[in-house]
Amino acid sequence: MSQQPKTAVIATAAAAAVATGVLAYAVYFDYRRRSQAEFRRNLRRSERRVARQEKEAAQADAIAHRRMVKVAIDEAKSEGFPTGSDEKEAYFLEQVQAGEVLGADPTKLFDAALSFYKALKVYPTPGDLIQVYDRTVPKPILDILADMIAYDTSLKIGTSFTGNVGGLDGADMPTVGLD
Repeated sequence: MSQQPKTAVIATAAAAAVATGVLAYAVYFDYRRRSQAEFRRNLRRSERRVARQEKEAAQADAIAHRRMVKVAIDEAKSEGFPTGSDEKEAYFLEQVQAGEVLGADPTKLFDAALSFYKALKVYPTPGDLIQVYDRTVPKPILDILADMIAYDTSLKIGTSFTGNVGGLDGADMPTVGLD
């Protein structure tokens, strides 16, 4: 039989020591959890604190997202949209192509959704285009696009009109996406 190299023996011993340490800590943690009421209370408080912080962070992200949507849509409206049919067609194709290119990059989903929104804005029947988007555009982009559509009160979709009905405004836009 040949002797094992010293490094293999040392590595095995180190791994065994680490595993023993982890196991000992798990046993100690379980003992404290079972026997000390204050330790259990602190664990529950810590869990509640983490859950509250996660909830607050999610709400802050949602508010920031809505603010970003509002700014982007208002900026797109202020830039204006083409009025002639040839200009609309060229603009539509340009925006759809830009949306597809930007949609390939996961870091530019918002910009892709904005391009698809701009294309939707000049399309003669936006409801039909939304159905096409639903089949071809990835869901994360669709969710952002849904927020943009919900914010834009002047966009006509099919026979319905997303205008200011019942006193709602952009601040009341829903937080859910297209499903």
